[in-house]
Amino acid sequence: MTIERMFTIVSGLLLLVALVFVWRNNLSAAFVSATLGVVAWFLSYRAQLRAKIAAAEPPIERDDDIDGD
Repeated sequence: MTIERMFTIVSGLLLLVALVFVWRNNLSAAFVSATLGVVAWFLSYRAQLRAKIAAAEPPIERDDDIDGD
């Protein structure tokens, strides 16, 4: 399981928990769990973007010659 998939699942679960809290009229807990769900979604999106950027960049060639010869 990739990190993106994990954050997406956590995001969905937290939003479902927020819906349950709204249904039970606990708006403070609903706000907190919905906010955490949105943060998890942003972390998932960030991980996807980092993977795409890393795949698009050419590999860096390193010169192991320290002396400069």
